[in-house]
Amino acid sequence: MSDNAQRQSAAQEPDQADNDSREEHEEQENAAPPAVTADGADSSTADSAEQGDVTMAVPETKDKSGAKPASTARKAHLSLTRVEPGSVLKFSFVISLVCFIVLFVAVAVLYAFLSTLGVFDAVTDLINSLTDGGEGDELPLNPENWFSAARVLGYTGLLGALNIVLITALSTVGAMLYNLAADLVGGIDVTLSETE
Repeated sequence: MSDNAQRQSAAQEPDQADNDSREEHEEQENAAPPAVTADGADSSTADSAEQGDVTMAVPETKDKSGAKPASTARKAHLSLTRVEPGSVLKFSFVISLVCFIVLFVAVAVLYAFLSTLGVFDAVTDLINSLTDGGEGDELPLNPENWFSAARVLGYTGLLGALNIVLITALSTVGAMLYNLAADLVGGIDVTLSETE
């Protein structure tokens, strides 16, 4: 009997020590010092302390009722002072390439739809009837070639390739100009907030 009693009392001692340490920890959290702001002033009612440009949240504490107070999200104030031209070049190239593919597919589908409806044949007949002089004076026009699929899609491909080159070049030059302007005025200020 005495051995069992000793084992039970030995097992209860660590549990009692854990409970005591938890109570001391909760008392220390409840008796936390007041928050100090970036200018050095003590503020016992402040929920957060600012240090430099970063607002840091005070650790959550439980009050006597056990309910948690509302937590404040951390915010970081940053400045975008440099944009890497190489990454802008790659990104703008990929975006302009995707836009080219979308444009080419859209023109091809629209051309096939209008051709199926007979719009191009009607326009060709209209142009032929307007340019027919009636006295044997025919203008050297060939409207059938204007609306051929090879010509329409060829011009679409040429325009898309030109857009790829222009958008990529202008975006890269814009990144370089931004870097120059950011050196003078300090860039664009951005505030990031932590999601809850």
